Amino acid sequence: MKTNPAATSRRSFIRTTALGAGALMVGPAAFAARTPARKANDLVPLGRTGIKATFLAQGTGYNGYNHSSAQTRAGKEAFDRLLRTSLDHGVNFIDMADLYGSHPFVRDVIRGIPRDRLVLLSKIWPRKASWVTPSGGAFAEVERFCKELGTDHLDVCLIHCMLNDQWAEEYKRIRDELSELKQKGKVRAVGVSCHDFGALKVAAKHPWVDVIFARINHKGGKQYSCDASPEELAVVLKQARANGKAVVGMKIFGAGKLTKPEQKDASLKFVISQGLVDAITIGCTEPEQVHDTVERVNRALQNA
Repeated sequence: MKTNPAATSRRSFIRTTALGAGALMVGPAAFAARTPARKANDLVPLGRTGIKATFLAQGTGYNGYNHSSAQTRAGKEAFDRLLRTSLDHGVNFIDMADLYGSHPFVRDVIRGIPRDRLVLLSKIWPRKASWVTPSGGAFAEVERFCKELGTDHLDVCLIHCMLNDQWAEEYKRIRDELSELKQKGKVRAVGVSCHDFGALKVAAKHPWVDVIFARINHKGGKQYSCDASPEELAVVLKQARANGKAVVGMKIFGAGKLTKPEQKDASLKFVISQGLVDAITIGCTEPEQVHDTVERVNRALQNA
């Protein structure tokens, strides 16, 4: 009898996460006392949001632009295989964005998986571009994202790609509408992804922010897709976590510039051993990269 790969993946994912996912129902007070992750698929608290996600997130936006990414441009079959591989490793945290066009791709893979076994994060692009005309708020965008994903809510919704320290005022309407959606349960947590050091410093202190996506690796600087030196970033990220913000590290491998095994290991060691993040997102593009990344993250966590 032939088996359905998607159904097999879903069953495997549910089995892999069954024990940890039970903790999704635990109250926020229990999160602070939880021991640090030892494996990539361990569930960790995202700041004070009450959300628990796997330490490793599967990114879907490598080289993302114009409503596409390397993952989506590879086609549906390749995307399905990639995401199923992450699910088979017990990774329940899926990092998406309107910019990547990844929502419909994800929807077809996660169909049939209990919603409380997944942590779905997406991002609103706030600036007009050739591929999008933003509403100026968040109501229309979140409604569309949910339809594209086949879900009734997002776990995390971020304002995408903050470029200066004025973002809080510049995107006040988006913030206000996301706050209202959070009150209604349509979004569980809100925040920003930062591509500027000034923006990051504001996010680390701003009371509206629950979750920050921050560019961090052991090299630092613009050459490696970071917003400051590793030392400068470390100070701000530690401050953000102390303020109760969930910090998700991105560009851990320098947006594809840190390709050698020793470079990847050094970056993971720096980010994890310094206690700079709650979780990390890595945009693997092939199943083999998922296997390799999970093994590297596991070693880095266990040696921290």
